[in-house]
Amino acid sequence: MEKDYYTLMIFPGTAAEPRRARVSKRLFKFALSFILIVSVGLVGTSVYFSKKYQALTSEKKQLVDLRRQAKLQKIQVEKFSKQVRGIEDEVARLERFEKKLRMITALEDSVNTEDKSWGVGGSYGLDGSSFSTSLEQDAKNLAEKISFSLETLTNQTKVQAVSFQQLDEYFKSQTSLLSSTPSVWPLRGWVTSGFGFRKSPFTGLRERHEGIDIAARLGSPVRSTADGVVVVSGRGYGYGKVVEVDHGYGLVTRYGHNSKHLVKVGDRVKRGQVVAEVGNTGRSTGPHLHYEVLLHGVPVNPNKYIFEE
Repeated sequence: MEKDYYTLMIFPGTAAEPRRARVSKRLFKFALSFILIVSVGLVGTSVYFSKKYQALTSEKKQLVDLRRQAKLQKIQVEKFSKQVRGIEDEVARLERFEKKLRMITALEDSVNTEDKSWGVGGSYGLDGSSFSTSLEQDAKNLAEKISFSLETLTNQTKVQAVSFQQLDEYFKSQTSLLSSTPSVWPLRGWVTSGFGFRKSPFTGLRERHEGIDIAARLGSPVRSTADGVVVVSGRGYGYGKVVEVDHGYGLVTRYGHNSKHLVKVGDRVKRGQVVAEVGNTGRSTGPHLHYEVLLHGVPVNPNKYIFEE
């Protein structure tokens, strides 16, 4: 009969007697199977986690690279955004310039100016759920805004091109009007009082100021703002020493509170020509120029006739 157990010989030492132990075959096979299964499981788990660790390490490196690229792209997009804002400011400045040109040329109601409402459309910004990371979302949103701004700027520049082409054609046939229209600062200084109602520096009461006051050093040059003929070079009530230049087309400019005149009645002057020096004559609290623009005898805001920023 086949034995149903194994005999194990254990030698505890060279001098000691060997010991015997009997182990059931069934128990031995179970233990051996258990050890084998555990060993295979440990090896498999080790391999799995090793591969998982390598994958996580690779993903971490990719994530770091993606973040670095996203930051670089965001910096580039922000720089581009600043350039777009600069272009927008320039377009706005050109629009202000165009409005002044149209005002003095009576072209304000032209058909082309109404075309500025050209339509643009599309969503503003993108859905955040379509991006895998917040960095990508920020970059995409900023790119979308810039794209929208560029589309708007493209339409604006098209309108400006048409508008300035019309103005160019107009001025080619109106060179005399252009040279005779006040369009520059008569003096470099500080505007201390604007056009319109103000509190009188003398009485403290509300009064209408029919020009602008530009403070400057005594003796600073005062220049004609357009071509014309000197019609007044003397003294005027409240103005002190005053020069008036008739530019034709119903336009007259007035320069008051001067200390000295460099032109006389009948002289033809050019835009930018010095006609007087800053003074403190007449109804004045200190050295400055009182500058007026009159259209058909009615004072109008001189700022509308100053094209320089």
